[in-house]
Amino acid sequence: MQSLLQSLGPVTAVIGAQWGDEGKGKATDILGEHYDVIARACGGANAGHTVIVKGKKHVFHLLPAGTLHAGKPVILGSGMVIHLPTLLEEIKTVEDAGIPLMDRLFISGAAHVICEYHKQVDGALEDRRGRGGIGTTRRGIGPAYMDKAERVGIRMEQITENLHSRIEERAKTLHAWLGITVNIEKELAEIRMAADILRSCIVSHMPLFLHEFLKKGKTMLLEGAQASLLDIDHGTYPYVTSSSTTVAGALQGLGLPPRVLTSSIGVTKAYCTRVGSGVFLTEDLSERGERLRERGGEYGATTGRPRRCGWLHLPELKYSAILNGFTCLNMTKLDVLDEEEEIPVGTALSSSGGVTYKNLKGWKQSTVGMTDFKQLPSAAQEYIRFIEQEVGVPIRLIGTGPGREEIIVR
Repeated sequence: MQSLLQSLGPVTAVIGAQWGDEGKGKATDILGEHYDVIARACGGANAGHTVIVKGKKHVFHLLPAGTLHAGKPVILGSGMVIHLPTLLEEIKTVEDAGIPLMDRLFISGAAHVICEYHKQVDGALEDRRGRGGIGTTRRGIGPAYMDKAERVGIRMEQITENLHSRIEERAKTLHAWLGITVNIEKELAEIRMAADILRSCIVSHMPLFLHEFLKKGKTMLLEGAQASLLDIDHGTYPYVTSSSTTVAGALQGLGLPPRVLTSSIGVTKAYCTRVGSGVFLTEDLSERGERLRERGGEYGATTGRPRRCGWLHLPELKYSAILNGFTCLNMTKLDVLDEEEEIPVGTALSSSGGVTYKNLKGWKQSTVGMTDFKQLPSAAQEYIRFIEQEVGVPIRLIGTGPGREEIIVR
């Protein structure tokens, strides 16, 4: 691990290389032990990061997975949209587990609040799209970013103010537009309750706050939410999320200058999954895809929806590597492939618009819990070497099970 950490440097970003659900939470949790500050930049509670420690499952939607390391400052950046009841619930869960958090949680005052009416808008718009829906989680993420862009949103620095007239005005607009009835008093009550608990956590100028950590020589781990192919600018539009999910988006969301970043880790599964609508060229609708889903537990941590399953498509992985400048890759869930006789990998687009595959030999042997690359079956080693050679980025972390300790560090 020390060799890996030295190569990464003091400021590292962990970014999804596919369509999310790659297992970024585990990477952040493992690396978080070795960094001074843990930060999340963008997105909202549509993200679900799962960490399993000593057999106990922890699911985070807003807090970065590295929160489980006691004593480390936890940052929620300006690029986030925060559903206050969800955040309060997560804080309680962490503290109930015996890990103090409130005195080390710092929330950007420029982050935006997701109100319940944002969820109503999300659902109403998705219903209007009908069969052409984009597969939103209906958590209010897109509508909150819409309000942010329209400059009518509520920021965290405003939750201690009297917001009655603002929410009342927004309620009138939404009723006229979509026929939505907003429960104004409930919205205000939720904000007031959160304000009483969180007021001491709100930071007015997060870029200056983070700069002080860097001046003191503190190291920093930046956790991405969702993934590169869901980026609002560079993803598979319109079937994308509403925030910037790349390395550049993480820096923007936190207010960090690009020159401070020393490395970025791209997280990819050993296969591929996607939630919601949109192109998925290597999706497998046969029983093999179903086997991946069941062996990998491919059901959304946030919604419980079954994920679409298929195989790696190397041109997409290369695209993510170029877009983010990945220093190395973290491949997760290698063990899910243990029962496959052969493993297809998409290598290019065919002239007809389909995918050209290379079938690699499977290993038909358990890799669960392995922590040494040399322990892996030779076919598993060849699979990893083939991917890193084709993508042009070394695979330095390999997940061999859901537990914190079930990982190979190269």
